[in-house]
Amino acid sequence: MIDISIVVPLYNEEESLPELCKWIDKVIIDFNKTYEILLIDDGSSDKSWDVISNLNKQNSSIRGIRFRRNYGKSAALNVGFEAAIGNVVITMDADLQDSPDEIPELYRLITEEGFDLISGWKQKRFDPITKTVPTRLFNWAARKMSGIYLHDFNCGLKAYKSEVVKNVEVYGEMHRYIPVLAKWAGFKKIGEKVVQHQARKYGTTKFGWERFVNGFLDLLSITFVSKFGKRPMHLFGLLGTISFFLGFIIAAYLAFAKFAMQAYKMTDRPLFFFGLFFMVLGTQLFLAGFLGELISRGSADRNNYHVKERI
Repeated sequence: MIDISIVVPLYNEEESLPELCKWIDKVIIDFNKTYEILLIDDGSSDKSWDVISNLNKQNSSIRGIRFRRNYGKSAALNVGFEAAIGNVVITMDADLQDSPDEIPELYRLITEEGFDLISGWKQKRFDPITKTVPTRLFNWAARKMSGIYLHDFNCGLKAYKSEVVKNVEVYGEMHRYIPVLAKWAGFKKIGEKVVQHQARKYGTTKFGWERFVNGFLDLLSITFVSKFGKRPMHLFGLLGTISFFLGFIIAAYLAFAKFAMQAYKMTDRPLFFFGLFFMVLGTQLFLAGFLGELISRGSADRNNYHVKERI
């Protein structure tokens, strides 16, 4: 193993790659550590792969992985994590908005302070308001739902112990929630560091509103899976019980009103349909819970647990 693996997912960043790699190389050589740079080309349509090939010829510490098509940042990170051989793995974006000068301190926080994961916090940002406002809303929702109080979940500049990245699987838009995945896997010492943010020098941003929507949906997914993935009946059964019980109370009240108070027909009152709705909904939630339990019990990784060490 080597000291540091730098994993850089990229898409159409041919202009920034030479400057980025030169910057990283200078910082880590001055830091006197062994390193590798993993450039993950996520199906770029420009000359990014040609640039990566030339950089590899100039510096054997630079390696590249190229996708046949664009799969997304999460897929690029997942493949990069599998290939990384460093004791500490640091991720950063390829657009030069993340500063490699942060690498020594990130490395120190992992190796000397004992953190499992350090997330960058771009306290002062140079992004347009169309990106900063959705990002703040997203971070607020992520903090509330995950219980991890980081200011900037989406910052591409993060540092990890090697064992962290080897025990998490990143897919969909889950790269935003690697701290949540790490906590779910049992890595609880998660911190953050204020990092320098720079204005984009080359190209254009890849951010779009659909990423914000997809990211929020993935947050709901990971929150559900982390809490109820192996016990879906605990959620659906509880909701089904509450719903069915509410419908039953409504039906009992209407029956009492009809026979004891000689009120209108049960079916003449709108309340009857609400009671029927809640009873049917409760039954369906129960069935969803049972089906979820059957699927979960047949899952190949149902008893897949992360073992830290053995004696």
